[in-house]
Amino acid sequence: MKINGNLIFRYSDEKNAKLVFESLDVDNGNYLESKLNENKIEYNINSDKLGTFLATVDDLIASEIVVEKIIEKTRLFQKLC
Repeated sequence: MKINGNLIFRYSDEKNAKLVFESLDVDNGNYLESKLNENKIEYNINSDKLGTFLATVDDLIASEIVVEKIIEKTRLFQKLC
């Protein structure tokens, strides 16, 4: 069975989208296709197994959340300095 899916993350601006894209691209290299398009990142995920597909989506979402938290904490820290 072949499983295909698309996941799109939208951001408030291109700068945030680029930061997240570049942060996640290192880890996503050979596992999925990704494209930065203005303020959104588009992921194309393909797998032969449902478990692998779901694990990939789960890892991608979890990693994206971590990057967003790092960006948020960095901005708060910069405001305090």
